[in-house]
Amino acid sequence: MPMYRLLILLVVLMSCGCSYFKDKEDPSETWTAERLYAEAKGALDSGYYTKAIEHYEKLETRFPFGIYAQQSMLDLAYAYYKNEDHDSAVATCDRFIKLYPQNSHVDYAYYLKGLTNFNRGKGIADRFVSIDSSQRDPGAALQSFQDLSEMLKRFPESEYAEDARQRMTYLRNNLAQHEVHVANYYMRRGAFVAAANRARYVVENYPRTPAIPDALVLMAKAYKVLEMDDLSQDAVRVLQLNYPNHPGLEEVQEIVVK
Repeated sequence: MPMYRLLILLVVLMSCGCSYFKDKEDPSETWTAERLYAEAKGALDSGYYTKAIEHYEKLETRFPFGIYAQQSMLDLAYAYYKNEDHDSAVATCDRFIKLYPQNSHVDYAYYLKGLTNFNRGKGIADRFVSIDSSQRDPGAALQSFQDLSEMLKRFPESEYAEDARQRMTYLRNNLAQHEVHVANYYMRRGAFVAAANRARYVVENYPRTPAIPDALVLMAKAYKVLEMDDLSQDAVRVLQLNYPNHPGLEEVQEIVVK
């Protein structure tokens, strides 16, 4: 091939290559902080959480101390939460709390942490199939309870306080019921001491929850099998006094220790 034709071919290829990479450039590179925030907020409000996260992360990288820094960090945490990236949501909330402890919206960061852990572990199946949440691993529920408790301790008058209290009541009931599930498992396995201890834990640590009568029944049964009749009768008396029509009373009477 003649040299001049080779040179022309190289020029054409270089022009095509430059055009290709130019087309691939990120148009947001030239956006101002105001434009980036507007695009991110628009995506967030429209439910395009992945796109919102992309814009907020760019905003945070390019303008870490700008006028939108604090609000965009909270928005980013919420976008992570809605995108079910729970670890990133909690980490962003923690970072906001550390960097801006005096911010007027820091109560929201505490609340969002609790809300994120409240929903952690709930998969797509939960939207279509009824699953007893008390049978899940209680780790996230306990963490959520602690997060919301911390928020209420620091900001008892927060606009999120009432919702936090309602969620904590729900979580407390679930945690108590989880302990009852575990105690029932121990009963079926013949581990009566462990069953009694787990049921007693519910009575001592989760009073006034719906799980209490079932816990008392388990205590009465386990102690009766263990021939600890005084403790069994104590549980029965409390059950009779507070839940006189509970079917578990007959179940305890039917147990015969050989």
